[in-house]
Amino acid sequence: MNGPLSFPDFDPVALDLGIIVIRWYALAFIAGLLAGWGYILWLLRRPPMTMTRQQVGDFFSWAIVGVIVGGRLGFVGFYQPGYFLENPSQILAVWNGGMSFHGGLLGIVAATFFYARRYQINVLSLADLVAAAAPIGLFFGRLANFINGELYGRVTDVPWAFVFPTGGELGRHPSQLYEAGLEGLLLFVILFALARFAHGRDRPGLIAGVFLVGYGAARSYVELFRQPDTYVGDGGFLLGNITMGQILSAPIIIAGIVFIVYAVRHERLEHKPSREHGTTRSSGN
Repeated sequence: MNGPLSFPDFDPVALDLGIIVIRWYALAFIAGLLAGWGYILWLLRRPPMTMTRQQVGDFFSWAIVGVIVGGRLGFVGFYQPGYFLENPSQILAVWNGGMSFHGGLLGIVAATFFYARRYQINVLSLADLVAAAAPIGLFFGRLANFINGELYGRVTDVPWAFVFPTGGELGRHPSQLYEAGLEGLLLFVILFALARFAHGRDRPGLIAGVFLVGYGAARSYVELFRQPDTYVGDGGFLLGNITMGQILSAPIIIAGIVFIVYAVRHERLEHKPSREHGTTRSSGN
């Protein structure tokens, strides 16, 4: 049997202009943001008209802050609290790496809640829009993880194993690509079908619930192949063979189930014609 695949000679820096260095991860963040923005605007072409185009743009500024602050604080609190208590000046050093999806999720939840409350938008309808677009950002983010050769998988002898630059001489699962496929592509297709063909947005909270369950399940499964973070627990494991990623995904799945149950037990939104634009609007907003 052939040996593991050699990792492509990727340069983490996509563009070096001297005083400005643009990394692939930054481009992935921007691509996910812009694609998600455009996708939400596309979804809003059909009722329920949760928010205006201007509000979508305004909300994304809140979302960016929520993702960055939540992602960083999540990494600090979930993964290396001891280190950052001893080195508090490093908490703001995001350029050294260290972001947590679960923390970023809490940040975007907070941004969604407070933005919806301030502008009197149905918070669950807004959450559905955010959830529908989230897999796009996850897909680009996991591709960037692969390009950077980080967050790789456990040692394996599968034919598609890669020898990562910082992962030793043995082949490893390309777990970043597994996550891109499950959390990104597959989850996007499921949520797209739910929103486009099953009128999922007529039941506020349903798409958000399916996203939470889908992400939590996909992440928990990929954790079986992903190299655990060695600075957590006993060699990356907690409570036996359970990883931090699996522990943090459990409440996400539970929250998703609660959202789904709530959504299916409530009546669908009724769309009333708009006299101003000749379109339909939701009476539930």
